[in-house]
Amino acid sequence: MPPSQLKRLKTLLREQGVVGPQKSKKQKKQASKNGALKDSRIQRSAALQGIREQFNPFEVKAPSRSKYEFAGNRTVGGRLEKGTISRPGVTKGLGEENRRKTLLVEMQRRKKVGGIMDRRFGENDPMMTPEERALERFVKEKQRGSKKDSLFDLEDAEEDEQLTHFGESLSFDNPGSPDDFNEVDLGHSDDDQANGHAEERPRKRRRLSDTDSSEEASVEQDRGRLERPKTKKEVMEEVIAKSKLHRYERQQVKEDDDDLRAELDKGLPDLFALMRGRPRSPQPSAAPPPQGSDMNPDRLALLNGKDRSQADKEYDERLRQMAMDQRAKPTVRTLTDEEKLQQEAQKLKDLEERRLRRMRGETEDNESDSNEITEEVPGEDNLDQNEENIFGLGPGLLGQHRNRHLDVEDEDDFLIEDDLVASESDVDLSGDNGSDASKSESSDGSDEQEFVQGLLSKEDAGREGLSFSKGQDGVPKANGVADDLAYTYKCPETHGELLNITEFIAIQDLPTVVQRIRALYHPKLAAENKSKLGRFATVLVDHISYLACQPDHPPCIILEALIRHIHSLAKTFPEEIGRAFRTHLRSFDEDRPTAPTPGDLIILTAIASVFPTSDHFHQVVTPAMLCMTRYLGQEVPQSLSDLATGTYISTLCLQYQRLSKRYVPEVVNYVLNAVWALCPVKPKHLPGLFPHHRLPDSLRIRSTSDAIGERTQLSFWDVVCAPQSTEANDQSIKVVLIETHIAIIETMAELWAKKSAFCEAFAIIYSALRFLQKTGKLNDKTREELRTVAHKVHEQLIQSLSARQPLRLHNHRPLAIKTSIPKFEESYNPDKHYDPDRDRAEMSKLKAEHKRERKGALRELRKDANFIARESLKEKKEKDSAYEKKYKRLVAEIQGEEGRESKTYEREKRMRKGRK
Repeated sequence: MPPSQLKRLKTLLREQGVVGPQKSKKQKKQASKNGALKDSRIQRSAALQGIREQFNPFEVKAPSRSKYEFAGNRTVGGRLEKGTISRPGVTKGLGEENRRKTLLVEMQRRKKVGGIMDRRFGENDPMMTPEERALERFVKEKQRGSKKDSLFDLEDAEEDEQLTHFGESLSFDNPGSPDDFNEVDLGHSDDDQANGHAEERPRKRRRLSDTDSSEEASVEQDRGRLERPKTKKEVMEEVIAKSKLHRYERQQVKEDDDDLRAELDKGLPDLFALMRGRPRSPQPSAAPPPQGSDMNPDRLALLNGKDRSQADKEYDERLRQMAMDQRAKPTVRTLTDEEKLQQEAQKLKDLEERRLRRMRGETEDNESDSNEITEEVPGEDNLDQNEENIFGLGPGLLGQHRNRHLDVEDEDDFLIEDDLVASESDVDLSGDNGSDASKSESSDGSDEQEFVQGLLSKEDAGREGLSFSKGQDGVPKANGVADDLAYTYKCPETHGELLNITEFIAIQDLPTVVQRIRALYHPKLAAENKSKLGRFATVLVDHISYLACQPDHPPCIILEALIRHIHSLAKTFPEEIGRAFRTHLRSFDEDRPTAPTPGDLIILTAIASVFPTSDHFHQVVTPAMLCMTRYLGQEVPQSLSDLATGTYISTLCLQYQRLSKRYVPEVVNYVLNAVWALCPVKPKHLPGLFPHHRLPDSLRIRSTSDAIGERTQLSFWDVVCAPQSTEANDQSIKVVLIETHIAIIETMAELWAKKSAFCEAFAIIYSALRFLQKTGKLNDKTREELRTVAHKVHEQLIQSLSARQPLRLHNHRPLAIKTSIPKFEESYNPDKHYDPDRDRAEMSKLKAEHKRERKGALRELRKDANFIARESLKEKKEKDSAYEKKYKRLVAEIQGEEGRESKTYEREKRMRKGRK
């Protein structure tokens, strides 16, 4: 059994000589004389420290045993080196002490401002004695005074006094030793000479002499001041004054030179004339200006007796003209033909890039959008025809081939006449008041004719139903503009107000009424007109749906004209019109998803004209597309009208995807079902797999006569309303429907020919076309169209199939096979890296060093955080203990006072009872 710790401690103390028999007084006295006592104390302390380390193994970290023996771990004698012994306790204590000196001080000074810093020499140096500190301060003071830094000093160096014999100064500045030299008798001849040539001296020299005298006076004044060092403020004021004086002198010298040069230049013509031998004739002197010529003409006229009221009237008129005067507009640089073509090409390219980004669903940058707008002359109205192309909306329904040479060719480019402007309006629509006054005096008939002719473009004016014919007075009548049609209308804010306004107005005059309302409430005329037009735009959206649902069908050209108005208003009010369309779409989706009304179809058609349908995500177009595909996918046609409605919606879907070319499977399935429903012969089995609906046999084409093909196309009202139920009429509509579906198939093949799944999607369609060809019960025209479309689809199928490529792996470069024989190093060191790439080796070395430093920094940060937490907790405990102590003291004082008061009260109470 090993000995106990106490026995080991006693043994070690005895062996080290710490404990043992006591020495006598004689031995202690001899040891103190020899100095052995001091050495023994040092040895005793070292022995105690070693014993402490032996009995506290946690203060010493044992060296780790090395796995391998190598030459570096042996000493000179050949013995193995024990390794380095670390002392984590000592290291931790040193770190704690350093943190107390730095981090704790920062914590204590946190949120504190100010303080006194002792910068005295040697004050904080414990190694210096007071005599050494005083000597150091004296040396520093002498060095500061003996520095030769007065070269750029503004003050006069008065410290270095130059003494002569007997301690007397050589300078005459001292008032105690004035100079006895009298200079009164000097300078008489110089003064006389100076007075004789005073007029011939230039002005600048006289000015300099004046300044010299003033300077002498100021010097004399300064000498009278007390002999004291100047303050910094006085020195800076003196420097600034001298700088200003020198600058003023230089400026005056330059002005004198310029005046002298100008006088010499005036005499040059006379000098040249004398050199030529022909003296110049004297110029006649100019007549003196009349009295009061430098006075204001208006004031002079008032002094001469002009009427005051007339002068005020002229002043007001002149002020009004000045206020109405337009600012000068910057001119546009004339471009060459090449520059115009390049600018137009760049504009079209930018618009196409914007459309493609929207089609892909990418977000657009507002800054790039602002840069894409074409450069216009400032001050013009933003509602112009160029915004159609800026928004990528196209020219509209009626304006695809408009005449660009006309001055008024869009709903936005209407003429605003004086008759349409409110009488209370102060807005001036032209820049020249005089021209406006002359125009207002023209005949009313010509103004009305110009306004009415400017409402539509040249093509629209020539259409049937909107044409104009001149009467005897030259004013257009009938066919679009009635004689009693008013020029001013209230801007309707609800659909009911619009119905009240148009109750007694012919349907042909409705576009004119809308045009005049827009002109009367133009945003330029009043600030609130913009909000009124925004509400009016939503009313127009409701009105086109209302008109389409009326029993007496309005002309389609009227609906198209209203859609064009909505299209132009959408440039200024896109949010209001978008919300109105979304309201109709929500009603269509919730109330009648498989039974659309004519108003719903008109709304879907207007959306295709107003908004860009190629966008990947759009707030109006995307819901409209979902409503149409829902109808095509869920509705099973039971009548010819239902089949025609689905055909119309299919054409709308293809129109929506005209640019983006996205595949719509609902259209393909509906076209296949419609073709099999209209086929004269019922097939025994359907080729391919697709959602097939059982449609009634009454939809099939019965007659095979060519006479039923007289109808070439369907009108909108044939689609949404049931026509006259006659056998011949029904058969003609069926033939037109199957021809329409054949055209739809051709359009689909052109749109989706580049799709990778074109073969799978159109193989079934090609089979249906082949089956229709084999029936032979169609008229010649239909069979010819069917044969052409089938041939085109067959060629596109072959081309798509040949363009397909089999799947292949990526063509990677061949990789070298790694060798299994390692490279041999003769002097291999496991602690060394043998990377042949020097840069990579340096990078790995840097990474390792960074990792090591990062770990060390994190370790130190954790230690700092723990130290801060300990100190904060310690401080908090001290505050809590102080608070608790103070609280207990206060409670004790209060309780003691209460006890004394209670005893006093009891004593008085007993005394009162005793008296009774």
